[in-house]
Amino acid sequence: MDAFRLISIRIRALLALAALLGSGAASAQTAIVIGGALRMDNDPVWTRIVQEAGGPGKAHFAVLATAAANPELSAKLIIDVLKKHGAQAEHIPVAPRLEGADLQKNLNDPELIAKVRASNAVFFSGGAQGFIVDTLQPDGRRTAMLDAIWDVYRRGGVVAGTSAGAAIMSRVMFRDALNVMEVMRGTLREGQEIDRGLGFVGDELFVDQHFLKRGRIGRMLPLMMAKGYRFGLGVEENSAAVVHGDRIDVIGGRGALFVDLRDARSDPSLGMFNVRGARISYLDNGDRHDLRSGVTMPAARKTAAGAPVPIRALTQGGTSPSRGPVDSFQPDILGDNRIVQAMTELLSSPAAEVRAMAARIRPDAKGDRDRTGFVFRLYRGADTQGWIDADGDGQDVTLLDVRLDIRPMRLPDPGAPGPTTNAVPAATMIAPAGMR
Repeated sequence: MDAFRLISIRIRALLALAALLGSGAASAQTAIVIGGALRMDNDPVWTRIVQEAGGPGKAHFAVLATAAANPELSAKLIIDVLKKHGAQAEHIPVAPRLEGADLQKNLNDPELIAKVRASNAVFFSGGAQGFIVDTLQPDGRRTAMLDAIWDVYRRGGVVAGTSAGAAIMSRVMFRDALNVMEVMRGTLREGQEIDRGLGFVGDELFVDQHFLKRGRIGRMLPLMMAKGYRFGLGVEENSAAVVHGDRIDVIGGRGALFVDLRDARSDPSLGMFNVRGARISYLDNGDRHDLRSGVTMPAARKTAAGAPVPIRALTQGGTSPSRGPVDSFQPDILGDNRIVQAMTELLSSPAAEVRAMAARIRPDAKGDRDRTGFVFRLYRGADTQGWIDADGDGQDVTLLDVRLDIRPMRLPDPGAPGPTTNAVPAATMIAPAGMR
């Protein structure tokens, strides 16, 4: 009897181990978030996409150009480059703008659904992300086609998407929010600026695309705070983030901005979006970040003799021997790559902090002007650090845990005839009360 119980215990242990391994296999699913404008000659990114799906000869992609204005052409371009890198790829003709096609018939076609389910990877094109969710998840209800895509993903497959195909990766997405300043000013409506995404990267991570080029830090932070996200990942154009469980690998032309709101807080009394203590990090090509541990490993080219090469300020401690703390001001933090430039300046110069403005004054339909702007303050925390490729051009950097505060402010009226009570002194524009 004792021997029998021992055998039974061993069998149960083996079954438990098998279940554990099985769950590990399920968690091998991979989402590849591509920031848009991916060049067809970006071999490192395309090679990695195919490799994640099993490699040449094994990767089999179902390509959905659902978001595209010209689905047939978009699908062909993607299929050609995937095949060039050794993958099999087939167009699944489910797109509102596909000429001569019956959308609902194709969407529910058992043969097309079976083709998706038989693949080991799915690739979403760019275009308008609203087309993807409206087609595959109308009114929040999953179609059989979307169920097939989730089957591929859950069994360890790959779901990749560029631009619009990246926007749908988190549980909440920007549907149509071209004006970043309007989002900061509070325009964040369900079904208009924001909508339900498809959720492939899980509930905790929000992703956005075209990020540095279009200054989308200004729209990411309000959404994250409104929807309770702690982590955000803004992927730049011609770059990608490979999200594999808790691990994020950044590859491609520029990189991605990672946002952590663990210590962030806001002041409701200000009546408009504001934040204190947000942590922002810039992850470059080859960098790896672990969501659970919070540890980032810089790319090997940023190490010397196995140790990271740190970015060092011109003077230590962010002070000038002759003048004390040195500050820097930038006029447009929402410009192309300006947020990363400000972070780099903070870590590589004597500046104690870097401040910048986000401001657009445009008349509304009534001719009224919204003169609300925002002041960004970037500064160091105890764990702020950065690394650089010592043999590079000075632009190849990894920047971790820079602190960011944002506060609203009233801009002066450029059409006012002289000083008014609404005018904001220049000193206030740079450092309004409470920013320090």
